[in-house]
Amino acid sequence: MSAPDTPQGHAASAAPLVFDRPLARHYLERAARAGLADFLVDRVAEDLDLRLSAIKRDFSCALDLGGPGEQVRDVLRQRGVARVVRAPIGQGLGGDVVVDEEALPFAPESFDLIVGVLSLQGVNDLPGAMAQIRRTLKPDGLFIGCLPGGATLTELRQAFTQAEAETTGGVSPRVAPFADVRDMGALLQRAGFALPVADLESLTVRYGHPLRLAADLRAMGAGNALVDRLRKPLRRDTLMRMAEVYLQRFADPDGRVRATFELVWMSGWAPHESQQKPLRPGSAKARLIDALKVDAAAMAPVPDRTG
Repeated sequence: MSAPDTPQGHAASAAPLVFDRPLARHYLERAARAGLADFLVDRVAEDLDLRLSAIKRDFSCALDLGGPGEQVRDVLRQRGVARVVRAPIGQGLGGDVVVDEEALPFAPESFDLIVGVLSLQGVNDLPGAMAQIRRTLKPDGLFIGCLPGGATLTELRQAFTQAEAETTGGVSPRVAPFADVRDMGALLQRAGFALPVADLESLTVRYGHPLRLAADLRAMGAGNALVDRLRKPLRRDTLMRMAEVYLQRFADPDGRVRATFELVWMSGWAPHESQQKPLRPGSAKARLIDALKVDAAAMAPVPDRTG
């Protein structure tokens, strides 16, 4: 399936380069060839289904933007969306058209629903990408997204920092910076969305060993794609010391270690005259999970990872 309508122009972004996007795409494509680890995508897709179930609105044409698997498209089809365009960011991931979230190839007002889950965290110009998403929505169309929050992989970050300092005498960036939920509502407003809300969910996944977590991250395509990364292979003694520190500091009594995945959910509507008046800036108190009337207790837990 080709992209709907015609491409729209996109000016070069002046945003600072935090992520090496070609390298990030390479990691994802490599993971896809080996078989993606999709347990986190499965969980997010279940949450997406719950959130959409509370929205009493029919959508006719939706965009699955950058999703690494088929799960989001499956949810949207089960929700009765007649046409779903799946747009991954790399080759070998299936889908209808490969895209770059920083230069969307869709005409304005192409979709009445855009979903971007676990795909926008590696965008250098996130405000610009969000503005393009808003322009690509039809009036009164909905954007709903999910990306890792600031506490994601905090245990791994701390273990690597200590291990590298002890084995090399310095510290290099090993874990990417993630989104702050406090900034997401303002970001949606800046991009021109109406009725923006943001919500935070924290998951704890347990592993038999820290290296099993490392293997999962590789299988998710989540390699270190920071522009400021150390440009030489990770030393074995640093890796082994990281595992030791992780086991010492973050193991439960049964010996399994914890890994935090924080999820920032956000939503906003393309402006339309039928919508209610927004609150003045800074006065919103709503959480997305409350606005959509979703019972957090009903969300399925993430099981332990084997190994």
